[in-house]
Amino acid sequence: MSGATFILNGRSVPFKLGQSILDAARDNGVEIPTLCYLKGLAPSGACRICLVEVTGARSLMAACSTPVAPAMEVFTDTPRVHQARKLNTELLLAAGRHDCILCEANGDCGLQELAYRYGVDGSSFPRSEHIYPTEQENPFIVRDFSRCILCGRCVQACNQIVVNRAISQGYRGKDSKIVTGGDRPYHESDCVFCGQCVEVCPTGALTEKKLRGQGRPWETKRIRTTCPYCGVGCQMWLHVKEDRIVKVTAVEGAAPNDGRLCVKGRFGYDFLYSEDRLKTPLIRENGRFREASWDEALDLVTAKFKEIIDRDGPDAVAGVSCARSINEDSYQMQKLFRAVFKTNNIDHCART
Repeated sequence: MSGATFILNGRSVPFKLGQSILDAARDNGVEIPTLCYLKGLAPSGACRICLVEVTGARSLMAACSTPVAPAMEVFTDTPRVHQARKLNTELLLAAGRHDCILCEANGDCGLQELAYRYGVDGSSFPRSEHIYPTEQENPFIVRDFSRCILCGRCVQACNQIVVNRAISQGYRGKDSKIVTGGDRPYHESDCVFCGQCVEVCPTGALTEKKLRGQGRPWETKRIRTTCPYCGVGCQMWLHVKEDRIVKVTAVEGAAPNDGRLCVKGRFGYDFLYSEDRLKTPLIRENGRFREASWDEALDLVTAKFKEIIDRDGPDAVAGVSCARSINEDSYQMQKLFRAVFKTNNIDHCART
C-alpha cells in the first residue's frame, strides 16, 4: 500500500503496510516508551507501557502489537496515555524489590527511566513479596527474580535471536517466573551462557556476575572493538573504568553479529589481567626458559625450520592455525606452508 498515511499526534504521516503503530511512529520521529519490545521479533504486548490512544477504540491500544491502518488517528502523548503508563509503571515497581541504589542496573534500567519520567516513587501500592531466591551458583550470570517484571525479553532473545531455547515462561499467576528446562539453575540447564538474556534485560533481574561492585554505568566509557576470539569479527563494546574492562556488550546493528555474542566474547576478557600471561618471548636453554627479544625468537624459529627442512624434507614440518586469528592471517598461514615450505601439512584448530 504505497503512499498510505495515518494521523499521528495531529499530523498526517506515511507508514508501511503491516507496520505496527510503534514502528510507524519511530519511523516518523515519535518515540513511544517500551519495556518488553525487541526490534525485529514478534511483539508480546506484555509490559503495557507502549499504550496509545486510538480514535474510536474503546480502550488504549498497545502500540507494539496494533497494526496501523489508513486514516487511523493515533495520539501518543495525552493525559490519558500518561496516566495509564504511570499506573503500569507503579504496578511493575510494586511487583518486586526495585531498590535502585543497591541494584547493579542503576543508571541502565528501563524501569528506572520510566519511574523518573512519570514521577513514580513506588509508594502507591504495597510491595509484593518475592518468593524465589536469587540464583548465583553459575560463574557468569546473577538471576534476581525479585527484580524480574516478566517482560519476556530474555525468553524471546534466547528462543528467537540466538535460538538456544534454554529459557521459557513458567508457572502461572503470582507464581509466574522465567525458568530454564525443568526449572533448574542456569548451570544445570541447556544454557550456553551467551549472555543474550542479560543483554536485553531492561531491569536488574539479570546482571553479569563479574560486574558486581566494579563500576556504575556513568563511571564507564564505551570503546568499540572487534572480538579477539575467532575470525568471525563480532563487534563489541568494551565498558572501561580506569583503563580496566568491567563489562562487554554487543554492538547493535553492526555486522556480522548484530547485537549477539558468544560466551567467550561476552565473558572471556579476564585473560588480559592474568598474572600468568606471557609478556615477552621465551627461549629454552639448558632446560630452563629465558626472556628474549622478538627478533631473537623469530630468527631462532626461522633457523630451526630451515634446519629441519634441509635435513628431513618439507613434510617433516606442520602447522596449526589459530581460530582466534582473523581469516586473512589463517589464509597467509596456509600460504606460507604450501607455497614456501612446500608441504600441505597445515590445519586449523576450529576444525577440532
